[in-house]
Amino acid sequence: MTDELEPENVGDKLFSEEDYYKFYLKERELNRALEQELAFHRVELEKFKTEAAKAYELSMSRHRDNAMMSAQADKILKDLHVVNRNLRQKVKELDKAKKDIHEAYKDTINRLVLASEYKDNDTGDHIQRMTSYCVFLARLNGFDAHQLDEIELAAPMHDVGKIGIKDSILLKNGKLTDEEFNEMKKHTTIGADILKNPDSPILECARQIALCHHEKWNGRGYPNGISGAEIPIQARIVAVCDTFDALTSKRPYKTPYPIDVSCDIIKKGRGEDFDPNLVDLFLTNIDGFVAIKNKVEDSADEAEIKANFAWSERDKEVVAK
Repeated sequence: MTDELEPENVGDKLFSEEDYYKFYLKERELNRALEQELAFHRVELEKFKTEAAKAYELSMSRHRDNAMMSAQADKILKDLHVVNRNLRQKVKELDKAKKDIHEAYKDTINRLVLASEYKDNDTGDHIQRMTSYCVFLARLNGFDAHQLDEIELAAPMHDVGKIGIKDSILLKNGKLTDEEFNEMKKHTTIGADILKNPDSPILECARQIALCHHEKWNGRGYPNGISGAEIPIQARIVAVCDTFDALTSKRPYKTPYPIDVSCDIIKKGRGEDFDPNLVDLFLTNIDGFVAIKNKVEDSADEAEIKANFAWSERDKEVVAK
């Protein structure tokens, strides 16, 4: 028996050493390829781990940022609540200050008017009635809230120019002479001069009223003889209300006229002395004006007024026309 190995016989096929060597080389190449592929996948795995770590860190960072932003949003919301509360308080304070200024403005105006008509015992009630009449008629005519505030403050100053008229004319019992009447008419321009160059829209409105409340719709009024829509609407409103108040109140030269007589006079002046639209609004809503009159003053009984009614010397000529 020899020590030399016999070639193996597999399936009746005989493998030589060369075959084994080729088989070895082939297996080695295969292992090398597998190792290269494994190395590649290891590199890819490391890349994936790196990217996954970055993604995780980014996610955590965003989570932290979101938490921080949420905390900041909560703080901002709380701060906004505080600001809103403070703002509401400031608005309340400003509203109160505005109201106080408005009341002070109104009080100053009333005192100015009282000074201009100091010797007329009915001045206080006259101011209240005139203000209420004008606001009521202006509202009927479609004035907005701002315009109503304006005429409420401006209308009482319509006769402020009377401060420059002699008492002997203002308080005269009888009919005025032509000379006296011409002097009386100056109260419109005196009032406009007192109120000229105003910084306030209210005082400008008052200036126009003082100047134009004796202008007539037909152009025959004073001081400038303007007519129709040329006359500022506030002055047209005051013209109707002032006439009604003068007719239904006691004056040095007359007793109060009954409501129906006063309405007849105003109706007669429709389209002549007064804006026809305003006269229609006035007559249609006369009950409202009478209610204002009765609220402001302790009015005499209407039946008593009718019983004592007599035309004044100043009005006889007007009625006769």
